Amino acid sequence: MTDTSRRVPLADSGLSVFPLSLGGNVFGWTADRDASFAVLDGFVAGGGNLIDTADVYSAWAPGNSGGESETIIGEWLKAGGKRDDVVIATKVSQHPEFPGLSAGNIRAAAEASLERLGTDRIDVYYAHFDDEDTPLARTVEAFSKLVDDGLVRSIGISNYSPSRIDEWLDVTEQGDFHKPVALQPQYNLVERGFESGLRERAEKYGLGVFPYYSLASGFLTGKYRPDSELVDSPRAESALGYLDDRGIRVLGALDDVAAAHGASVTAVSLAWLRRQPTVVAPIASARTVDQLPDLLASAALDLSDDEVAALTEASAK
Repeated sequence: MTDTSRRVPLADSGLSVFPLSLGGNVFGWTADRDASFAVLDGFVAGGGNLIDTADVYSAWAPGNSGGESETIIGEWLKAGGKRDDVVIATKVSQHPEFPGLSAGNIRAAAEASLERLGTDRIDVYYAHFDDEDTPLARTVEAFSKLVDDGLVRSIGISNYSPSRIDEWLDVTEQGDFHKPVALQPQYNLVERGFESGLRERAEKYGLGVFPYYSLASGFLTGKYRPDSELVDSPRAESALGYLDDRGIRVLGALDDVAAAHGASVTAVSLAWLRRQPTVVAPIASARTVDQLPDLLASAALDLSDDEVAALTEASAK
């Protein structure tokens, strides 16, 4: 029986989620169908229930056209009969066939995602990137209508500026539309821009935060070091960009905390994020089952206030 004791509420959505979200960006890209199924099985077996994807995943990979991740997740849901055991989050605005956030596009993209996922509802549906060419009132109304029609349970916002979040909530109030419950920004120990404005909006509007790039393209796993050989990974170049004086300082602090707990640097990095105000569950992906234990361990790793402060100080610019 799955342990649900660590699940936390997602704002006032009525949903409760494990304090780690499984990123689906690798499914159909660096993880094939079988590997993806194994990761999904392992994540749920370890207590996880929130799976984050997007309709565009992974259109950037050679031979892909977008929707591959959703399709694999849908096949997994059908094979295992686990739909009611998981919370599915997906996004709209970047799929090559469904770009932008016009009302008609949002509806068409949602229906296409539902078909690929093989389900009758999306638990959290995100506006993936802002579309300033579409009046925000039309976007907000279209999302709200999906909730009214039962296709979507709750609404999320991703990659929006603080001022545009203000506008979204103003439109929501004026039109008596369904409020968003989730915010998905880039946030981790070496990318802390979220703390300037976005966190204030999350607190003000009661948005649960789900940081992406939680491990900074793998840098915060500790596998990139000054004296290490180049790691064979599509994200290696991005990760190596953090290997400056500040990054080395962060790795040192992570090593100290990890040693104190007998934990991995990965788990400590995610546990620090989990302790930040408004954060509900960091998002992290796994290409193989072997990568799952460190991710899952982060949900049970409780850092002291001093350890959180030391990591925060080490990562300050």
